[in-house]
Amino acid sequence: MHPKDLQIKDFSYDLPDKRIAKYPLAERDQSKLLIYNGSAAEIGSANETISQTIKQSINPKISETSYRNISEAIPEGSLLVFNNTKVVEARILFQKQSGATIEIFCLEPDDRYPDITTAMLQSGKLWWKCLVGGAKKWKEPLLSKIILQGDKKIVLTAERKAQIEDYYLIEFNWDDSSLSFAEILHTAGVIPLPPYLNRSAESSDLDRYQTIYAKYDGSVAAPTAGLHFTDTIFEKLAAKNISREYLTLHVGAGTFKPVKAEKIEGHDMHAEFIEVRIDFIQKLITQIPHPIIPVGTTSMRTIESLYWLGVKIILNKEIKLSDLQVYQWDPYNIDASAISAKGALIALLHWMQKNETAHLITKTQIIIAPGYDFKIAQALITNFHQPQSTLLLLVSALIGDDWKKVYQYALENEFRFLSYGDGCFLSK
Repeated sequence: MHPKDLQIKDFSYDLPDKRIAKYPLAERDQSKLLIYNGSAAEIGSANETISQTIKQSINPKISETSYRNISEAIPEGSLLVFNNTKVVEARILFQKQSGATIEIFCLEPDDRYPDITTAMLQSGKLWWKCLVGGAKKWKEPLLSKIILQGDKKIVLTAERKAQIEDYYLIEFNWDDSSLSFAEILHTAGVIPLPPYLNRSAESSDLDRYQTIYAKYDGSVAAPTAGLHFTDTIFEKLAAKNISREYLTLHVGAGTFKPVKAEKIEGHDMHAEFIEVRIDFIQKLITQIPHPIIPVGTTSMRTIESLYWLGVKIILNKEIKLSDLQVYQWDPYNIDASAISAKGALIALLHWMQKNETAHLITKTQIIIAPGYDFKIAQALITNFHQPQSTLLLLVSALIGDDWKKVYQYALENEFRFLSYGDGCFLSK
């Protein structure tokens, strides 16, 4: 079956509100970790011999432990791929003289900027695609607020320039050209917690809704699978010869976009900016055929997108950067059966060398759903996702209908769900 024909109702489950983690645990690595081994039925309950810290379930494919023991579940010599994007304070609240509050939620930069980093470095003025809460109350031409940068007062204004589909194009101005937009957001904005938490951001969220390795400003949602990792875990991974690498995918609000169409064909997958270094591509090439394990669905979508970028280069050696991106249905419409993962990555590496670029910045709209043939990733570390979401489709693409057994086990054994919840290590 082509993924377009999948019914989203087949990827639903009952998620009680009490199973949604509204706050993180006191320690990041205290979170529970469900381990799914898709080949366990063939090799027996191998996890029983790994460590006494891993609890085996009745199902030979499922066991559990805590994140602080995750190194025991990962094969020696594996490469873990992390997303080092940083969540920005993307919610800006403007209070009118009447007392009404207008919320501007910054989604992504206007198309006039080539990438998020360039947009974040703009000073004095820029244009951003935004959602507006209370838009009907916004009657005046400009909204303004005074923010404090140290002892200095700065006036920030917002003006609606256009309404396009379901977002507004907003022009922001501030009267200090020495400050970048990233600095303005850090001062004027609020961390955008996921809507399903149903609470306002608190001071603790500034730290906990951020991975310890977050580096590049640009996301409006955290790559939540990485929230569990600590320096102690990294030390244990290194001791087992498990290496780690970093890429950047700036998570957009589309990650929370529900699939409203009955069939996946009717869902427009959100596009997101990705950035990878040339030495990261080289590392992936040398790692094959040893395990490559993305931490989070964003890392998964990025490394799989790299394969399809390489395929496009093989099929069109003169392709330009403006055309080098991955669209929603590319993996299902392009015949790449004769192109290996290593071959595609080598082609991408040579293209970057030819174009003298050490960093590749582009967009991916890839949708990974049942029927997808994984090219680079052999497993996935992730959290538990919302019913009828594209993230759940991705999980199902990896482990098939066993996603239902995994989620049922998690629900029955007090696992915490969604962004601040527990997680799982899923291997085919």
